[in-house]
Amino acid sequence: MNEDGEVFKEDMRQTLEEIARYYMPFGKYGPEHFPPKGKRLYDLPWEYLHWFSQQGWPKSRLGQLMEIVYHMKGDGSEEIFNVFRQADRKRRT
Repeated sequence: MNEDGEVFKEDMRQTLEEIARYYMPFGKYGPEHFPPKGKRLYDLPWEYLHWFSQQGWPKSRLGQLMEIVYHMKGDGSEEIFNVFRQADRKRRT
């Protein structure tokens, strides 16, 4: 793999790790309804993310990450989030 490919791969790894750390901070999947932190971004339903795609993403890093999750779920590549789900289950046991 060339240097550009390695840079892309590292950027994607960092972005996925960031997605794994984020929780929905507001709304129907926020802490008020899913205490204590809200739902993890990768566990938000596609339909909920689709609503944001039509209404507008939050103007922050959160919005960027939600959009990435939306596209990954839409194109069927959300299986990668299973790694994070398994790690989360291990932390809770």
